[in-house]
Amino acid sequence: MTVSETVAQTETATLGGGCFWCTEAIFKSLKGVETVESGYSGGHTKNPTYKEVCTGETGHAEVIQITFDPKIISFDEILEVFFETHDPTSLNRQGADAGTQYRSVIFYHSPVQKEKAEAYKDRLNKENVFNKPIVTEIKAFDKFYKAENYHQNYFANNRSQGYCQFVIVPKIEKFKKIFKNKLK
Repeated sequence: MTVSETVAQTETATLGGGCFWCTEAIFKSLKGVETVESGYSGGHTKNPTYKEVCTGETGHAEVIQITFDPKIISFDEILEVFFETHDPTSLNRQGADAGTQYRSVIFYHSPVQKEKAEAYKDRLNKENVFNKPIVTEIKAFDKFYKAENYHQNYFANNRSQGYCQFVIVPKIEKFKKIFKNKLK
């Protein structure tokens, strides 16, 4: 199998659901997810740094970019995990993390992803799954800027750090209970 054949068999999803340390840790443990990179997307500053993104002035959100095998995990399943593992009704905030860089956002890579994301969001709203309307933005993907190396695999490399213990571990424990059949 050539490299181009391998690439053609995967899809990309770019999602922002608050702090990328949390979302990266969750999506890395899913069957069918091949890579997860933390980074920035949706803003106007080229090659932003973490420090710049934290000001809220770059327009970027903290995101993860996922490469996945759709024969093992579908985009619909990616959406299910995304909406279940953060608060999509909270505008520009996830827990104590506040600012536009922590907004809930799906950057779609194709018309099919756009259609599926909009339909999934609409269904959750119509079924009143959450007690407030979903504020998740659905926007066309433009650019992804990979975050600094120390942000990659953050949870795996810093498990004993306070944020990891008090914020990420509880999210992962809840996630593993709900999605145990989708874990690697």
